[in-house]
Amino acid sequence: MTADASPAPAGGTETAASRGRGRGAYPRYVAGKVAGAAVSLLAVLVTSFFLFRLIPGDPVKYMTGGRPVSAEQLAAYREQFGLDLPLWQQFAEYCGKALTGDLGTSYQFNTPVLDKITEALPNTLLLTGTAFVLYTALGVFLGTRSAWRHGRLGDRLHTGLALTLYSIPSFWLGLLLIIVLSVGAGPLPGLFPTGGMESGGEEGFAYVVDVAHHLVLPVMTLVAVEYGQTLLVTRSALLDEMGSDYLTTARAKGLRDDLVRRRHAVPNALLPTVTLVFINLGRTVAGVILVETVFSWPGLGGLFYQALSVPDLPLVQGLFFVFAAAVILMNTLADLIYPLLDPRVGR
Repeated sequence: MTADASPAPAGGTETAASRGRGRGAYPRYVAGKVAGAAVSLLAVLVTSFFLFRLIPGDPVKYMTGGRPVSAEQLAAYREQFGLDLPLWQQFAEYCGKALTGDLGTSYQFNTPVLDKITEALPNTLLLTGTAFVLYTALGVFLGTRSAWRHGRLGDRLHTGLALTLYSIPSFWLGLLLIIVLSVGAGPLPGLFPTGGMESGGEEGFAYVVDVAHHLVLPVMTLVAVEYGQTLLVTRSALLDEMGSDYLTTARAKGLRDDLVRRRHAVPNALLPTVTLVFINLGRTVAGVILVETVFSWPGLGGLFYQALSVPDLPLVQGLFFVFAAAVILMNTLADLIYPLLDPRVGR
């Protein structure tokens, strides 16, 4: 007597299928995000070419240094830099070179754009990277404490100060700090340099101290303006979590309030903050143009402002592309990390 072969339970089949779909969901999610980033980079490449050709000014006349030159000499300059070609041909050459890593040659410096960016990038990363670490740590710390003690005096003071500083233009705050802490106001003497990255002539540890001395005011400006955004986003996300049942259960088990906050509430409230952190990390490469200009900091932001005044089209286009690419890549990386923090994302 043979036993009838019975089919596998439907539930088991559905579970296996769902697991298969789950294993294949993340690669599809990654492919979609990477494709979206590639399309965005292509759009930036196109935009960076046409946008800055709307800027008034003739770069060829700038290159002559204001000296009277003949029409033949102007024509020779235009031919040298390819400005005599039709716009569509200039665009085709620009895209072709950019795809190979060649961002052109700067009009005012007569050097490859990539070399100028590589030269200024460490200075920008030093300034904005230092500020990024400080205002992110400060914003997350104060945001969690404000949310956990919402409605109290400390929460109101932190939130009010964050909103006030976040609404202040960074260049205005930078100028104010220069007046008060560099030039000196009343009995208060000037304590810090008015601008630049170094005094010159220093070596070794004295050079490090000198650069740190020049860093104080621009970093203080960036931290004061930027930490409020992180504080407000962290506070809002944590307030949304505080009424959840799992926190009530954790308290009912006898866990202390600080453990409930650190082990349960904060990790589940970090997704919006992670997004903001990665956006700010992308902006770290771009620097802050106005702050670097106010403090004469020799970074990418100051270089961008200098290139706009000419206009130095290859340098402006290259910097714009690098700035936008940094933000796009950091946003894409945040999207790819999301499913690792919360498995519900990307399923």
